[in-house]
Amino acid sequence: MPNEAAGRYAVVTGSSSGIGLAVCRRLLSEGWRVTGVDRAAAALGHPAFFPLRLDLSDDEQCTQLRGRLERTPDALVHAAGILRTGGLGDMSAKDGLLMWKLHVHAAGLLANAIMPQMVERGSGRVVFLGSRVAGGLPLRGQYAASKAALVALARSWAAEVVSSGVTVNVVSPGATATAMLSGPERAASQPRLPPIGRLIEPDEVAGLVSYLLGPGAGAVTGQNIAICGGSSLSY
Repeated sequence: MPNEAAGRYAVVTGSSSGIGLAVCRRLLSEGWRVTGVDRAAAALGHPAFFPLRLDLSDDEQCTQLRGRLERTPDALVHAAGILRTGGLGDMSAKDGLLMWKLHVHAAGLLANAIMPQMVERGSGRVVFLGSRVAGGLPLRGQYAASKAALVALARSWAAEVVSSGVTVNVVSPGATATAMLSGPERAASQPRLPPIGRLIEPDEVAGLVSYLLGPGAGAVTGQNIAICGGSSLSY
């Protein structure tokens, strides 16, 4: 990876809201050029930000992404995501498939298109946004399964490219102050505050992502790193 942010180029999915938007803002403030991918209109106006409106749950649109990038990116951050809840007897197959396609299948298509070129170049950073829910939680089995799969993918791909200069990691926040957290789909499953007494802020997640994309994280790969506000502590 280059030692200076100037000239570095990242692709960030889910760039119009929540953690994806926070990651874009953080990288732009550090001098990166960023292509932001979202099915919603861009939420940023910046000379180094280039929005692409694509629905990554659609295979055809997802495969269009590689051809619309300015070059092989130095970093790929897959933050696009949705949450649908439902317990046994009330789960929606449609919702489960949508979460799987957006969180897992799209990650595979993007990695398959971009990571080999990173390997050929000898440098690159990949970060997937996971969730602490991946460990399992009532009413969120389908969501948890899709986020848990990201960890398996990241570890598998990290092992494939470990000697190439490309790293692959997962950042798994706990309850974070985003619009997703307050949506109607959460009515039956309200978040619990972590022990720090407040929700995690998107900027805090973006700070960790930024570190993992930087030159100081070259030895960090295949990891699932939680930002849990103390929820993982044992008392």
